[in-house]
Amino acid sequence: MNPYERYVLPKLIDVACSAGNVMKARSKIVPQALGEVLEVGIGSGLNLPFYDAKRVSSIVGIDPAAQMQTLARKRASDISIPVEVIAVDVQGIHADTDRFDTIVMTFTLCSIDDPVSALQEMARVLKPDGRLLFCEHGLAPDLSVERWQHRLTPFWKPIAGGCHLDRDIPALIRAGGFAIDELSEAYLPGPRPMSYVYSGVAAQVL
Repeated sequence: MNPYERYVLPKLIDVACSAGNVMKARSKIVPQALGEVLEVGIGSGLNLPFYDAKRVSSIVGIDPAAQMQTLARKRASDISIPVEVIAVDVQGIHADTDRFDTIVMTFTLCSIDDPVSALQEMARVLKPDGRLLFCEHGLAPDLSVERWQHRLTPFWKPIAGGCHLDRDIPALIRAGGFAIDELSEAYLPGPRPMSYVYSGVAAQVL
């Protein structure tokens, strides 16, 4: 890992992902979590203040970026829910099958190397009646914006932690073994190639 990835990129991601409109999007989906929660891509713990302690019994947060965990653990200490933060890749979740009641995934799927296999692993550890709560930026519906997303992604990925601007989020979630029960789509304020957001709730296809 080069110095940019170790020291600069985590701070840039934390600032970008804590922008007001991004936090507002998080605040609409995260409070729906209940029971035992797995947060995929916990990063620096920006979602933690939005969990409802009356509904959530515990949180396991996984993220391959170990350098983000200091901030995540600090934010975890500010809430009353037990939080365990683990530096592992989503393709190898060390958890029993059917363990979690809720999986939370926000602004994460864009940077996972193999998103379909990662979603299949999430389905494995989610209870049959559990829910996947997601809020992700991705492919825009406007052709002019989509073209820019495809053009920019090869240049954007190296400076943004592997982030893809042009992933079809609903298609990936369905390919990973989920059915989408609720879905909302909209541009957040900001550059349009980076700001089209899909938010919703999905369940396993049994």
